[in-house]
Amino acid sequence: MIKRILLLGLVSLAACNRRPPSEQLQNLFDDAWKFQLAENPLFATSAGTNDFNDRLPSVSLSDLKRRADFQRDLLKRLDALDKSRLGDEEQLDVEIFQVQVQDALAEFEHQSFLIPITVDSGFHIEFARLPKQVPLRTARDYDNYIQRLRAFFAYVQQNVQLMKRGIETGITLPRVVLDGYEATIQSQVVEDPEQSDFFVPFRTFPVTLSSAEQDRLRQAGKAAISQSVVPGYREFLRFMQQEYMPKARLTIATSDLPNGRDYYAYLVRHYTTLPLAAAEVHQTGLAEVQRIRVEMDDVIRKTGFSGSFAEFLKFLRTDPRFYAKSPEQLLKEASYIAKQMDGKLPSLFKTLPRLPYGLQPVPDDLAPKYTGGRYIDAPIGSTQPGYYWVNTYALQNRPLYVLEALTFHEAVPGHHLQIALQQELKGLPDFRRFAGMVAFVEGWALYSERLGLEAGFYRDPYSQFGRLTYEMWRACRLVVDTGMHTMGWTREKAMEFLASNTALSLHEVKTETDRYIASPGQALAYKIGELKIRQLRREAEQALGESFDVREFHDVVLRCGAIPLAALERQVKSYIRAKAAR
Repeated sequence: MIKRILLLGLVSLAACNRRPPSEQLQNLFDDAWKFQLAENPLFATSAGTNDFNDRLPSVSLSDLKRRADFQRDLLKRLDALDKSRLGDEEQLDVEIFQVQVQDALAEFEHQSFLIPITVDSGFHIEFARLPKQVPLRTARDYDNYIQRLRAFFAYVQQNVQLMKRGIETGITLPRVVLDGYEATIQSQVVEDPEQSDFFVPFRTFPVTLSSAEQDRLRQAGKAAISQSVVPGYREFLRFMQQEYMPKARLTIATSDLPNGRDYYAYLVRHYTTLPLAAAEVHQTGLAEVQRIRVEMDDVIRKTGFSGSFAEFLKFLRTDPRFYAKSPEQLLKEASYIAKQMDGKLPSLFKTLPRLPYGLQPVPDDLAPKYTGGRYIDAPIGSTQPGYYWVNTYALQNRPLYVLEALTFHEAVPGHHLQIALQQELKGLPDFRRFAGMVAFVEGWALYSERLGLEAGFYRDPYSQFGRLTYEMWRACRLVVDTGMHTMGWTREKAMEFLASNTALSLHEVKTETDRYIASPGQALAYKIGELKIRQLRREAEQALGESFDVREFHDVVLRCGAIPLAALERQVKSYIRAKAAR
């Protein structure tokens, strides 16, 4: 799973209208990119720009309004362009850019900024990863890091003010998903600053720094942690426990928010990149559930199990053979699967990324309410690899029979391969190298789970059932997400639907349901994107026959980075026509 990037813009300049459209477009992209880096210093760091490493974003209401004005001006500049004089690639740039700006503006108008946290993410969780994301090679790097630590308390206050406004307007997370949320905050509230995660960079320094410089930086770091970081987390914990949680809304549906039905309709379009209605998505999900269930029943027969479907699920959830005995065993199993797939990649892809990836457990403060795994991309220009996170919390809820599917989704050929390739693409505008079209990104990762079949994995029926349970899980998402947010489904009904149709552990059923409640619409992207990629592959196979090359097809899908599904369809069909003509 990876995060959405909101694009910001700049005020137009009338004089630009006299320049050729291509030049005007490039100037517009450059202005927007520079503005985004300056307005979101944390994103700038992740994008390899270190000019703003001494500051945090300002998220006051006035700043948010000012950015929305810039976005409106960007759209005006874009509308004024003579797009008929642009080339095909520039037309695609315009399409993606316009979608990003329009979506950023829609998020502002629907006031999504009043909920700056979800059940497993938020401004405070993102900040906790800072020590591993910033460059720390020189004294200036350390000073910049310290400045950010000093700015954290004010950053918390700004976010708290937004959340207070959310309480006043009824725009909050549902109370039911906040049980245990304190764990994401409490671990950062320490008495001794040297025990803080933020102190880790001060334990060792580059050899180029003198002892006196190291002592200065260490003392400044301890002071910043004691005076800003810990008080910031402590204040946020107090606010959550005493104000936010008691006053959070009792409903779960997005449709219950002010203008909630319109907001959810926007979220469906945003996350699928297609003009779909919630009811249509719901029906697609039901059809996929029915189709996949037939395949699951066939696999159960192959195991020789004689009980009912429900009894087979209970068997999978309770038999010790399907669970690791230690966190180390789970991590080693995941590493072995990933390394095996590494060796299969040349048979599936012509182009592979240069950036490697590593494997780590999900951090302890996130693990209890976190999903089974996730991909964490590397900051550009850093010495970090990408990371495949595996959740080792509550091992009795982490079945080994889904580990192949999880690995192929989060590492290779899923998120790591696609995202690293996108960041290494040449000739794209900067905003496209970091575009997070979720239907494409997550659709590709779900498609990648099925690629394990072609690479010779899922050799026993239990891991095959694990792959199907993951596919079923994504089909169920289409049903439960739309059901809860537009059709009056209760949290209990959604959990029952997931539990009775998948072999997910009951712990995962609960954490996933809460994730869909807190992040409405996001779960729709996976299955919708995968269905589109599979449809396009079938069309290519049928049209090209023996000349179909799966490695070539994958290069075509990935060569433009993350793009809307309609644009992907045009790219693939253009490739089919060109190759068929040859």
